Amino acid sequence: MNGAKLVDGAIAGAVGSAALNMVSYLDMVLRARPASSTPEETAGRVAGLAHVDLGPEDRAANRRSGLGPLLGYGMGIAAGAAFALLAGRRTAGPVAVALLGGSVMAMSDGSMTALGVTDPRRWGRTDWLSDLVPHLAYGMAAAATWNRLRPPSSRRC
Repeated sequence: MNGAKLVDGAIAGAVGSAALNMVSYLDMVLRARPASSTPEETAGRVAGLAHVDLGPEDRAANRRSGLGPLLGYGMGIAAGAAFALLAGRRTAGPVAVALLGGSVMAMSDGSMTALGVTDPRRWGRTDWLSDLVPHLAYGMAAAATWNRLRPPSSRRC
């Protein structure tokens, strides 16, 4: 495995994570909806399972607010790196978008469901769209970045 390929995957995952967050924030602006509490709840559950003391509640709340998004970025970067392990030099756009966006959505929703933070079986149409659209943005941005960083071998120095 080429280390540069793994780094390119991580970079693609970071770009995808930024796109996911931008689309989520745009949704908040357009619909005037509050931020989701699920990232912070997930961070709290992970910290509890890892037996990490986040401190007194006022400080713990602030730490959860920071840890939630960091976990999201970590998951997005890890998904990009994992994609690099499986992908060829370049991957067809729709396939890459589906693999990247779908895997991150499955990992995030799956982990939050396993931790008891959410239950997708109780989500309505708006909830699913609010989850699907940012993950599609992740997939599109990560796939475009991956394909940009992995030009055909004839162009690579």
